[in-house]
Amino acid sequence: MEINNTAFSLESLKQFLQQKTNISITNEVLDKVQKNRSYLERKIAEPNARYYGINTGFGALCDVEIEPHQLEALQENLVMSHACGMGDEVKQEVVRLMMLLKIKNLSLGSSGVSTETLQRLVDLYNADILPVIWEVGSLGASGDLAPLAHLSLPLIGMGSVRVNGEKRTSSEALKQAGLKPLKLKAKEGLALLNGTQFMSAWGCYSLLEAERVEKLADLTAAISVDAFNCQITPYHPAIQRVRNHQGQVECAENILRFLDGSEIAVQPKNNVQDPYSFRCVPQVHGAVKGVIDQVRDVFEREINAVTDNPLIFEEEDLILSGGNFHGEPLALALDYLSMAMSELASISERRTFQLISGKRELPKFLVADSGLNSGLMIPQYTAASIVSMNKQLATPASVDTITSSDGQEDHVSMGANAAVKCYKIVYNIEKVLAIEFMTAMQALDFRTPLKSSPLIEKIKAEYREIVPFLEKDRVLYDDIQVTLDFMRTIKV
Repeated sequence: MEINNTAFSLESLKQFLQQKTNISITNEVLDKVQKNRSYLERKIAEPNARYYGINTGFGALCDVEIEPHQLEALQENLVMSHACGMGDEVKQEVVRLMMLLKIKNLSLGSSGVSTETLQRLVDLYNADILPVIWEVGSLGASGDLAPLAHLSLPLIGMGSVRVNGEKRTSSEALKQAGLKPLKLKAKEGLALLNGTQFMSAWGCYSLLEAERVEKLADLTAAISVDAFNCQITPYHPAIQRVRNHQGQVECAENILRFLDGSEIAVQPKNNVQDPYSFRCVPQVHGAVKGVIDQVRDVFEREINAVTDNPLIFEEEDLILSGGNFHGEPLALALDYLSMAMSELASISERRTFQLISGKRELPKFLVADSGLNSGLMIPQYTAASIVSMNKQLATPASVDTITSSDGQEDHVSMGANAAVKCYKIVYNIEKVLAIEFMTAMQALDFRTPLKSSPLIEKIKAEYREIVPFLEKDRVLYDDIQVTLDFMRTIKV
């Protein structure tokens, strides 16, 4: 695949992750990068030239001038000194996205890097040499400094990498790939470290997962609607039309599509209205869909933006220092997404709670001889625990800030923390949905001989081949995990 002047989209990132094909950079892009690099070199050679981070120190040391013969050492020192990440290792899929987004960012031409450095990032990406990066260390301003320093260490032969999943030293991996460590030129270390690629990569990965999970949430809710013998009038198009939120309309259409042909859905009901967790699925799930759309717009702008500092504008004869590295747009969006996705788990757990309550001609905890058997009592506890954890994780990170660099960097976004928390929430939702799915399938079996829709009955038949009906108590951990894995195979 080519890196050219075409903007990245979330869908194109999904293709990069799935196909894992080699990438290349077009000559047109390389020419622009080279022009900006040549312009930068001319400017810093001028008498009395003084540009932040190029021939000065960094952060609170911005007033310290650096001699011309020390400019390369300045950049290498920057990368080494800023590699202070800690915590869990970042998922390799996210590291791959970070590298891809950094390549795209630098290829836009305003960072002043050399084509050699840009090409080396491409070489590492194509060789599947992925830097080892840690989750903790970025404040989400001044760029994702610590994680991007770890991403950059292999360029100079330092740090650790994973090759085909195996952890190695960078020097060993470069030697095996026939590559030599680079000598970073003026400004290049700063260009590599300034940027929002850690936040952006985590956010894009979470968005891709969120889009998959919210579709499964609609399907799982539809199964629960039949399992609890609910009215289907709340999903009528007229109700959605008069409120006119696209996500709500889409969700209701999904529910009706999934239930099309259900005998249970069309039978007469004694219940006039259903609990909100069933009746308000279009309103709640639909609102989440709306948030995902809004956050996607923010991230698709960001992944095609220059978030470096200073910025090089060769055509306008400008080198400008600003704040494009500040992660506030992403931090706010990630917190918004976290809160929205938490709601999918929250309403799912409430449907599970209703299904095991002994109402609507269903046995208590969906098992015979309840008392002797606890049935599906405790999976709901697990779901409740996860929902509570999500609420805690959804506390906004963006309302926090802490001063760094001796007061020079006195307001930060905490977007990196927001990004890591957001992914954990999205990952948690699958577990809650798996518990609802397992519970709804158990309840659905008590509706026999009435059948649900052909689609749901087909899914249930496939599911029962791996998770049998619960006749009496058994260890349920395996059932929940198998259910989660099964749901990942469903195409909706």
